Amino acid sequence: MEWRCAGLGWPGGGPVLRWEGGRASALAYGRALGFRAVGERRCVGARGNPCPLRAVVPARAAQARCPECARLDRVFSVAADGVPDDPRTYRVYLAWFGSGLVKVGITAEERGAVRLLEQGAVAFCWLGRGPLMAARRTEELLRAALGVPDRVPYARKRAVRGALPGWDERAAELAELYRRAVVLEGWAEALERVAFEAVDHTAAFSLGPGGAGAARGVVREVADGGAVAGRLVAAAGPDLYLEIAGADGSGGGGLLVVDTRVLVGWELVGADVEAVVTVPVEGLGPVTRGAGEQGGLF
Repeated sequence: MEWRCAGLGWPGGGPVLRWEGGRASALAYGRALGFRAVGERRCVGARGNPCPLRAVVPARAAQARCPECARLDRVFSVAADGVPDDPRTYRVYLAWFGSGLVKVGITAEERGAVRLLEQGAVAFCWLGRGPLMAARRTEELLRAALGVPDRVPYARKRAVRGALPGWDERAAELAELYRRAVVLEGWAEALERVAFEAVDHTAAFSLGPGGAGAARGVVREVADGGAVAGRLVAAAGPDLYLEIAGADGSGGGGLLVVDTRVLVGWELVGADVEAVVTVPVEGLGPVTRGAGEQGGLF
């Protein structure tokens, strides 16, 4: 049976590797994890439909879609206002990633906090709820008035995630932005304000009191035969944090971040965790590890 990766998800509040065809593998912190890429990276299609060409896509692309499937996916995207008549209720939120790094966004109310987990938000709060276009207009108002973006690059999220302030400071920063947001004039009339409550995701992500700690590098590309192995110690958004062994097998190799967006579209097979890491690591080149615990994906 082929196991082609469909990405990292957070459907129940914990990290899950999803597979083409709807299968899923729950990931457990503290457990060994190892995989090896096989063959070629294939387009995952658009909006639940397979790519008719099963096109090969670049190894470093953040999305595993060919140009035609990417266009079709964008046409029906909420982010691109492709479905302005969506009847669902939407929520506007503030997502906190690190000191001074906050964004405003919207998500369907039925999804709860899943969108915030997918983005790697360490903490967040809701601002309002209502129809899609009312949420979108208010999001734009808040972005301009509060001076916060609606997008944050993952590289910046990783950089601040390594060292985080305590909960009181995180909650206070959100509370101040919430206070400024709810008194602004110009909110869409159809959007109902939501009472303030700061939500913490450090437990869901398995981040320590001070954050994830310093990582040796980031895996942003795999190739046929490329292997990654280690002990899963944390996860946030699409990122997995693996503790890799040192050359003597002592576990002193440090942390490696795997951006699972570049795994999407690859067939993956389980690999012994004693295997070497044979994929490029940004800033380091290939990392060689020593022997370690046995493990795999499934």
